[in-house]
Amino acid sequence: MDNPLLMEFTGIYQTAPFSKIKNEHYKPAFEKAIEMAKAEIDAIVENTEEPNFQNTIEALDFSGEKLDRISSIFFNLNSAETNDEIQKIAQEVSPMLSDFSNDIRLNKALFKKVKTVFDKQNEYFLTTEQKTLLDKKYKGFTRNGANLNEVDQQKLREIDKKLAQLSLKFGENVLAENNAYELQITDENRLKGLPDGALEAAKLLAEERKKDGWIFTLDIPSYLPFMTYAEDRSLREILAKEYGKRGFQQNNFDNQKIVLDIVNLRNERAKLLGYPTHAHFVLEERMAEKPQKVIDFLEDLLKKAKPAAVKEFEQLKELASKDQIEALQKWDSSYYSEKLKKQLFDLDEEQLKPYFKLENTIQGVFEISNRLYNLTFEEVQDIDKYHEDVKTYLVKKNGEVLSVLYADFFPRKGKRNGAWMTSYKSQWKKDGVNSRPHISIVCNFTKPTKTKPSLLTFNEVTTLFHEFGHALHGMLANTTYPSLSGTSVYWDFVELPSQVFENWCYEEDALNLFAKHYETGELIPFELIEKIKNSSNFLEGLATVRQISFGLLDMAWHAKDLSAIKDVKSYEELIFEQTKFYPDVPENCMSTAFSHIFQGGYSSGYYSYKWAEVLDADAFEAFKEKGIFDKETARKFEEFVLSQGGTDKPMTLYKKFRGKEPDAKALLKRAGLLQN
Repeated sequence: MDNPLLMEFTGIYQTAPFSKIKNEHYKPAFEKAIEMAKAEIDAIVENTEEPNFQNTIEALDFSGEKLDRISSIFFNLNSAETNDEIQKIAQEVSPMLSDFSNDIRLNKALFKKVKTVFDKQNEYFLTTEQKTLLDKKYKGFTRNGANLNEVDQQKLREIDKKLAQLSLKFGENVLAENNAYELQITDENRLKGLPDGALEAAKLLAEERKKDGWIFTLDIPSYLPFMTYAEDRSLREILAKEYGKRGFQQNNFDNQKIVLDIVNLRNERAKLLGYPTHAHFVLEERMAEKPQKVIDFLEDLLKKAKPAAVKEFEQLKELASKDQIEALQKWDSSYYSEKLKKQLFDLDEEQLKPYFKLENTIQGVFEISNRLYNLTFEEVQDIDKYHEDVKTYLVKKNGEVLSVLYADFFPRKGKRNGAWMTSYKSQWKKDGVNSRPHISIVCNFTKPTKTKPSLLTFNEVTTLFHEFGHALHGMLANTTYPSLSGTSVYWDFVELPSQVFENWCYEEDALNLFAKHYETGELIPFELIEKIKNSSNFLEGLATVRQISFGLLDMAWHAKDLSAIKDVKSYEELIFEQTKFYPDVPENCMSTAFSHIFQGGYSSGYYSYKWAEVLDADAFEAFKEKGIFDKETARKFEEFVLSQGGTDKPMTLYKKFRGKEPDAKALLKRAGLLQN
């Protein structure tokens, strides 16, 4: 059988041949690619020359290229275009990949060569990037069991295999629960308050499913407008509870045992490697360094944010009391927040949506990227896609192709909730060639209807800018080694490019480039821009406390020995006590759907969103000092941050850009939390 995954990719710029790939190709491709990668490792080990940087460290970093590409295609599609068969294959190949990783990390002969180079590094006159790679490769062994005895190495293998499968199962369960629920409403009177766009989308979904009335789901473009505008409180309660109990229903998709198994296995793994907890293990390779530093950071921020949050909550309670609501519940949060915003700023999210047609907003992102970094974006039709919704672009700088960009914007059954950036191919330099990356952004925005194009909420606009900031980090990568390229940086630094790019959403000069009424072409009125800016800190105290609560929950799961914990819900309640404003909902649980830390790569790292906000607020101050499109500031940000990937310590790179360490006051000032 000809397997397209194992052939040379001959598409434009060697892009993936999605249309030729069938599910039956994956497992044989993984098996063959692992065999090829093992042969490359054997060649390094069997090389009779004295180990040096080139024949050991460099060779190791460039090994397994075919396996990396197959893995990126398969696991990206498992998030964006999955089905039962792909999920079954994922459960089969994950242990194979875990075994392969451990075969490398626990290869004594290979580690001996790496250690020889590490011990002699002063003899090689290495560049900063080479020193960083050497350190990363050496730690990749020592932090993953190279110094363990054979019995403990076998234990490590078993743990890694189980963790890979549990993490996949966790994500599959959340997706299954998400897809399984629909709220069908046939009485139009119960839909009071909902905007026309939300009603039309719900009607269209009902028609697609050959049902009467209107259908609402747990997908964010359906769920959020309902929670924000539906006047029927009992329906908001139903939908909120359904969303909150994903993975917590004592059924085949229950994640409670999986959560406990994951945290205990992670902790067992850390102890095996000589670390007190999983968080200690993870944070050794982060800017924060230690769990206590993270906890202190979050608790200090909580002290500053909580007084504002208390005042804001009182405002919401007062507003709700006019509707005879004595106790504000979680399903009242978005509804009364939107009412309060309208009352305080005369700003309604629905007023803004006509000015944020998806296509215009994309062009705005492109134009801002052009003004800052001289990038141009050309939509092309001859790049193979994995779904008809996907758009493909060639990204150029000074006329030369810099990257391929895939953009996938709308929800569908085989796609998980949320938004993310990923890559199908890394950037690297080899044999005089700068091999360029293939980057993808995936979102779940409001779909077009029969009468309206896709009109974004302002929150969706900031989401697009956020993911595009990550994409810029990938597209502008200019490093030698693939494992240091693009977003391959410390986890608490990776959110800087994404979060700093969101700032342009609030600037008049930027909004005037793309915020045009989808029917009239009229630019967004100045008074609406002022309202956006004035409301940018709206309920910032509550929003900050909410993010802190997730960060503290993450640390609570990973910075302690939890082998005695038997009940996920009661432990979670205990952790939320200091950040809680709304009464607990007994049938809901956050942890059982907390995909960031149990499926994604954010375990012991959720704090990084707030950590990076300190960096991004300070970084944007640099742009504001000279003008938001200042070429020199943008050049420095590209040169010292975006293009450098993980070639040096994050703070070193940041200081090269900014000339100093970040000032936390910039974040507090922007968030309106600075006490005078």
